[in-house]
Amino acid sequence: MSIAETKTEKLIQRKNNAVARGIANSTGIFVEKASGAVITDVEGREFLDFYAGVGVLNIGHCPEPVVKAIQKQADQLLHSFFAIGMYEPYVELAEKMNSLMPGGSMKKTMFANSGAEAVENAVKIARHATKRTGIISFEGAFHGRTFMTMSLTSKVKPYKYGFGPFAPETYKVPSAYCYRCHYRSNYPGCGMHCLENFERFFTAEIDAEHIAAMIIEPVQGEGGFIVPPPEFLPGLKSICESKGILFIADEVQTGFGRTGKMFAIENWGVEPDIMTTAKSIAAGMPLSAITGKAEYMDVPDAGNIGGTYGGNPLACAAGLETIKFIEDNKLCSRAAQIGSVTMKRLKALQERCTVVGDVRGVGAMIGIELVKDRQTKEPAKEITSKVAKYCLEQGVMLISAGIFSNVIRLLIPLVVTDEQLDRGLTVLEQSILRAAKEG
Repeated sequence: MSIAETKTEKLIQRKNNAVARGIANSTGIFVEKASGAVITDVEGREFLDFYAGVGVLNIGHCPEPVVKAIQKQADQLLHSFFAIGMYEPYVELAEKMNSLMPGGSMKKTMFANSGAEAVENAVKIARHATKRTGIISFEGAFHGRTFMTMSLTSKVKPYKYGFGPFAPETYKVPSAYCYRCHYRSNYPGCGMHCLENFERFFTAEIDAEHIAAMIIEPVQGEGGFIVPPPEFLPGLKSICESKGILFIADEVQTGFGRTGKMFAIENWGVEPDIMTTAKSIAAGMPLSAITGKAEYMDVPDAGNIGGTYGGNPLACAAGLETIKFIEDNKLCSRAAQIGSVTMKRLKALQERCTVVGDVRGVGAMIGIELVKDRQTKEPAKEITSKVAKYCLEQGVMLISAGIFSNVIRLLIPLVVTDEQLDRGLTVLEQSILRAAKEG
């Protein structure tokens, strides 16, 4: 049988003929089914999933309780626009999200379909509540691909190039990327210039009284799994409080157990004013949430926010069962265990492999930054691509990240077995060593 006769090749030909060229694919694999941390393609090949649908599948593929909840809901109600005909799963999930969001303030929730939609609505609510217009985001940020969220996003290619002009009244400031400090300082003796900068920013760029909100991923995702130092997020919240600015935590990728807490912001003891979630909220069903302090969430009038599909009955049923699954199976603790094992092995690899410039993470959200030279920290984009390729050849699917595309990001499903974790990490180590040797 020739390669052209395989199922995969036929499907790729159909994809090329029917799907817009801008919809990329990095593996050339068509998935037929998946379970837990294992993906099976149309050729019957099995792969360990170390990217979890880019953070969507913290509880793994097709978890039985969630599938059953979806099937049960499908027999009762597929859709009813909540603004006209309400249904209990929406209310029950909102109650659950309110109880889970960090902090003691009274909370309220609305639902949408995607992370970008959640961010869009968070911005709308913040502007309405503060009667201000400016929004601050951070270098290295990723908040989505819609007009506003693309404007808040920092990486130019492939997300922004050729799509301007961008939304007005959006401002970017340097983030706390300690490995590549914008101020060429070294933590902890740096004086936290990334916080001190705001005094200059509010004088040189825009007065604080015009800023409605500051939005940040507690751990930057697409930016390269950037973990800020302990002082950074509490410092930002303090600045926001002193200036009347709302603090929005974008937990789209970091939420639902990924970092060893239900939400990453809990690792820094900060209560957001508004929090956006999506991805692993419903084990793969399209759903996102905007949860925030009631005093802000209740400012828009009835009909000001919402959408036809937001909080679909099937997605809400899946969301409720997903959260229950995380809690029942203690997956936050499991994330911490996965992270401990993974960090130990990668730190040991770093000691003997000079292309491993930095290993960082919180819980089971871990990034490996590859460099050509540890002194210059020149990004090793080509080596990173080779690592992903060699891992795939040995049955492990993972992806890269970073503004220089030189970070291997690990989003291992929290239901991975110890044997699967060991096997996947061994493949990763071998692939990094092989790619480093080739240069």
